[in-house]
Amino acid sequence: AQIGPPGLELQSTNGVIKVKVSPPEANQRKKMWINDLYFKYNLVFWENSSHAQLQSKNIFPVDTIDDLAPDSTYCFKVQANLPREAKQGLFSPISCVQTTQKVNDLLCATNLRVLALNMDFQLLWDDQENQEVNYNVQYLLGFLKTLHDDYSDKWLSVPRCENITSTWCNFSSIISTMGFYYLRVQAREGHNKSCLSREVKVDPLKTNGIGPPGVRLDLSDTLLHIFISPPGGAADEVMRDHYDLSYRILYWKNSSDKEAEVKQKEVKQTIATVPDVAPSSLYCVKVQAFSEPYNKSSAYSQQECIHTPAGTSLPLIIFGIFMGALLVVLLVATPLVFVLYQAYSKMKYVFFPSCQPPLNIEGFGAQLFSSPYVSAAEEPVESCCVIESVVTEEGNQIDFTDYKHSKQSSRDSGNYSNDDNTAGSKGSKETLEKEMV
Repeated sequence: AQIGPPGLELQSTNGVIKVKVSPPEANQRKKMWINDLYFKYNLVFWENSSHAQLQSKNIFPVDTIDDLAPDSTYCFKVQANLPREAKQGLFSPISCVQTTQKVNDLLCATNLRVLALNMDFQLLWDDQENQEVNYNVQYLLGFLKTLHDDYSDKWLSVPRCENITSTWCNFSSIISTMGFYYLRVQAREGHNKSCLSREVKVDPLKTNGIGPPGVRLDLSDTLLHIFISPPGGAADEVMRDHYDLSYRILYWKNSSDKEAEVKQKEVKQTIATVPDVAPSSLYCVKVQAFSEPYNKSSAYSQQECIHTPAGTSLPLIIFGIFMGALLVVLLVATPLVFVLYQAYSKMKYVFFPSCQPPLNIEGFGAQLFSSPYVSAAEEPVESCCVIESVVTEEGNQIDFTDYKHSKQSSRDSGNYSNDDNTAGSKGSKETLEKEMV
């Protein structure tokens, strides 16, 4: 669909032209374009003369055109565009109006300018008179100008900048990173006379400037460590999160006998390292912060210098490292070897004894030797017998009768051999026979 021409109204007052644009389908019941806020308006104007030059400007639905020649006729036409759809509309019919003479009011604040550094915003202006004048700084939320409504009553006063006599105002308290703002200064003398200055636009992230970062240096062996503090300090989240900062580091060896060779290094982190610094030397560093998305850069930080200590010979360093490693090994290995040896001794004593103790040991109370880790062996049972000699009167014959003794087990008895018992029995029998003979 083709975008039709918008409506255009012009008003000339005090040397400026007030422009009011209505959307292309403002008076239609049925509309092709549902949301009028999507339209962007391009105004083309020129002075109605033989040497006219066309000028164009993107404007809001309600806007002003200044810096025009007084008492001159200017012609205007406007078109509505849809940048999202890459569509351009038809121009409105040409309307012409004559400018008036601008009254130079010495009461008005002039030369309004904004100074912003690390999200600290200051508005400054010039005072045309030496007499005492009270100022009231006002601001307008930028999105209100995108509407087709009149915003003249939507201006608000900046806190702590009401009825002041100074020619500056800190308006950081009203600033956020979302949207944009317009500011103006109302000068008042007494209760009846006042004058409004020209407006100045403030887009916070674009208007703000990046300050120099902080720098701190440190040394370790042959390394130079550079610690960077982001602009605005570590607590300034806006500078750290919205600008995607990088850092440009300049460093050089400060020597009096020859010209210093400046080297450059760029990093994203806030910590950087310069290797292979020479001993007994003075190194200097300065850092610049920059943001590629916003094409902004800061001034360089103050120059920071550090003196490297005297060098240590390489053999001494190697010997010191070797001795330290050896000491660590000894401290760790000695307790470990002792623990392993003790565990090995216990396991060998329990599972692999060097000798088997006798089952019964005579004397010393005849107590059985036992190990706390080995179960006691079963005591063998011995067979014993008692021999009695019986002498009968009827013959000189001696009968030897064997009485078998019941099997018994005793832990108090010693070790007796059956052969010895048999030998003893035979000797007793022979002795008795000789005596009888």
